[in-house]
Order: sequence, then C-alpha cells, then structure tokens
Amino acid sequence: MESQREASTDERPGLRSGRLGVGGIVFFVIAAAAPLVGMTGALPVAIVVGNGAGAPGAYLAVGLVLLLFGVGYARMTTVVTNAGAFFAYVGRGLGTAAGVGSAYVSLVAYLAIQLAIYGFFGAVASGQLAAQWGWDIPWWVLTLAAWAVVFILSSFQVDVGAGVLGVLMILEVASLLLTSAAVYLQGGANGFDFAASFAPGNVFVGGFAGSAGIALAFAFASFIGFEATAIYGEESKDPKRTVPLATYTAITLITLLFAFTSFAVVSALGADQVVERTVELSSIDGVPLADSALVLFAIAEQYVGGWLATTMGWLVISSLFAGLLAFQNSAARYFFAMGRSGALPKGLGQANAVGAPLRGSIVVSVIAGVVIAIFAVTGGDPILQMFFWFSAMAVVAIVLVEILVCAAIVRYFRKNTEGSSPFATLIAPIAAAVGLALGEYLLMSRFGLLAGTVPEGVDPAVEAWVLTPLGYFLVFAPFIALAIGFAVGSVKKSDSKELQDMMR
Repeated sequence: MESQREASTDERPGLRSGRLGVGGIVFFVIAAAAPLVGMTGALPVAIVVGNGAGAPGAYLAVGLVLLLFGVGYARMTTVVTNAGAFFAYVGRGLGTAAGVGSAYVSLVAYLAIQLAIYGFFGAVASGQLAAQWGWDIPWWVLTLAAWAVVFILSSFQVDVGAGVLGVLMILEVASLLLTSAAVYLQGGANGFDFAASFAPGNVFVGGFAGSAGIALAFAFASFIGFEATAIYGEESKDPKRTVPLATYTAITLITLLFAFTSFAVVSALGADQVVERTVELSSIDGVPLADSALVLFAIAEQYVGGWLATTMGWLVISSLFAGLLAFQNSAARYFFAMGRSGALPKGLGQANAVGAPLRGSIVVSVIAGVVIAIFAVTGGDPILQMFFWFSAMAVVAIVLVEILVCAAIVRYFRKNTEGSSPFATLIAPIAAAVGLALGEYLLMSRFGLLAGTVPEGVDPAVEAWVLTPLGYFLVFAPFIALAIGFAVGSVKKSDSKELQDMMR
C-alpha cells in the first residue's frame, strides 16, 4: 500500500520536482513570518498591553509549542508528499471530509493573511514615500503595483521566487541582528535582566486570561507561515529528508530570532521601564502605539546610527513584499492540490510550462484584486480595517488547522505503527495540541484586541469576548469554512477517485 501511494505521488503531473533545497524552503517560510514586521508591529503591543519585559519569554514559549508540533508534522511529511500539506495530512488521518474541511480553512487563512499584508504594504509604502521624498501616492495604487509584481513572479518556476525572497529575507534579518548585536555589545540601558524576560513568573504574569494571554496571542500571530514547509514538498529535492529538515530549521531560526531580538529591545529600553519607554517612543499626538515601528527604529538609531533606522523603514516594505509573494505561492498551491484531487474544479489542478500553479495563482490574484478594489472605492482603512481584520482571522484559522493536524498525526500512526516513534507520533503531537488549543482560546478571547472589532466604549485589553457583529463573524469564519468544507468533502468522497486516492 505504501509503495502504491509513493507511485501515485511521483506520477502526478504539474509541479516540477527537485527545484528547492532546504535553504529555498526556509527562505519562503521565514519570508512569510516577516520577522521585521513582527518586531516593529506585534512586539511593542505585546510589551505595553501584555506582559511587559516578559514578552521575549512569550515568543520563546510559543516557539517551543510549535517545535513540538513540528516533530509530528515532520514525521508526517515522510509519509505524505503533497502541495496541499495540511489538506492531505488531515485527510489521511481523520478522513476525506475532515481533510477537505481543513483545506477550506487553510485557504481562508492564506487568502486572509495576504489581504492583510496588502493593506499594510500600501499604507507603509505610501507613508514612507511621503516622508522621504514628499510623494503623495494613494495606498491602493502602491498595493496594486505590488499585486501585479507578485502575480508575475508567482508565474515563474518556484526557484525564481525563492531567489527573490532569499535576498529580501537576508537583508531584513541582517538589520535585526545588527541592531540586537549593537545593544548586547553596548550593554543596553542598564545591563541584562534575563529573569525579567524569561522567568516563568514574569512571562506568565497576569495569567492566561490577562496580560500574559495577550502577549502569547500576539506571539502566536507572529509565527504564522512557518507551516508552509510541506507545501513545497513536491518541488523539493528528496522531500522525505528536505521537508523535515526545513521544518525544524525554520521553526528554530524564527524562534531564536524573535527571542534574541525582543530581548535586545527590552534591554535597550531597560527592563524596569520598558512599558513606559515603549509608550513614549510609539506615541503620536499623545496616542500610545500610534506608530509601533518607531520603537525599533529609535533603538537602531541610538545603538547603530540614523542610517540603519532609515534603512529599516525601507526594509519593512521589502519584508511585506516578501510575505506577499510567499503567501501567494502557498495559496496557489492549495488551489492546485484541491483542483487536482477533485475537491475544487479540476482545471485548477494544472501547472504551466515551467511547473508553476498558474491557474491557482490567477484565482488568488483575482480574489485579492477584488477585495483591494472594494477597500479603495469605499475608503476603507488599509491598516485599522484591512490589516487588523484579516490578520486576526488568519491566525485563528491557521491554529485551528494545526490542531486538526495534531489529531490526524496521532490517529494515523495509531493505525500505522511501523517505524514510528512514540514521542514523534503521540507524545509531541498531543502536547502540541494542548498548547495550540490554549493559543486558539487566547486568540479568540482577545480577538477584539487583535482585530479592533469591539463596540464603542469597550477596552479590548480589559474585556475579553466582547465583539461587534463583524468581529464575531470574523472570529468564527474559519469554523464556518471548516463546516462547509466538511460538507463538501462528505459529498465528494464518493465520486472523486483522485480524492479517495489522496486520503488512503
């Protein structure tokens, strides 16, 4: 049976195998995580509204949970090689209907996070051009320019995109490492207080329902994209070795980078005054966190020089563009895998002459283009609405699918025990599922803070589970997608041979 599955995978037409090594896949994944954006956007909020100097420990804790997830996930990649990744894994472990349901949720996640980044990209690029050169260009004009370039690059063979992402990723990571190294070499504001940032009592101060929960929710949101390693399995060199290694490498590097940089930020401002200093540096016209990026820029200017702060302003834009390209590739490959299996129209399951899932990429671009146009015409805010709404919904969706994957891994290897390690196929997935379930609860309970969808007069940092009707729709949209996909899968599983073959 295993050999039949291998043959089926090898004979699938379309995507070109052997294009990506470990480095190429890691470039896509870290680009999707957009570390510079996380450190300029999420970290200051986690410090001020969350657990203060304990924010670096929150990033480390979330990274450890995701490493546990990666253990079982990497083991599953040696059994199933498919561009649908979560789709195929959940289907193999929990059945066809659950697999299709998870695919619908994954599409919601990848489409939503790309839309969020489009809004953020346009707003940041417009502001940067106005500040540096005095150019007054509407955000949506710059967003549509990026939209066109992203579509063109996604139409080429996958290693072209990997090369572009590699350059952009190296530049943004280098800027974070340079700033952090300068802080460490110069001793920070008043030395290094490791206990303030990493002692459990400080990391989890305020409890999961309070400040610690807020910090952990923002930390979970910062990691979105790491799970894309398996999506490129069919295009990798030796997927049974490349994908697991890329998974461990990506999660480890992202965790260390976030912990290393966030602790440098806390040390640069001083652990005992980090909240006050973050509020001071990020305030505009007396409004705290009005421009959270100013915190890291101020640290870069103080410890390295003004040139780095200016450079970071441009690198945030390149980081966002890298994320757009990474998620375009992920979403296009999901459409490709679902079309090939029969879960969506089969025409989507075809690649172009260079092995790119062009039809899937066209669908992704059309959806994004329509939403961008709607926000432009209606005057919607690209950050307060487009970015916050869609990014919050995306992270809820991704964590939901990760929980399903954990359950699928446990169930699959209970039936197929040959060559499986109890730690990799039982202990780690269960532990990860518990951590992810806690993370999902925190994300949903603090959705108003993440998305800004709370009734007037409600403080989302204080009150949990209080949302506007739109907020409730966004937070439950992934579960609605799961139910719809489950229903579609239940109907399709009896009349689609390709879908049946994938899920065996």
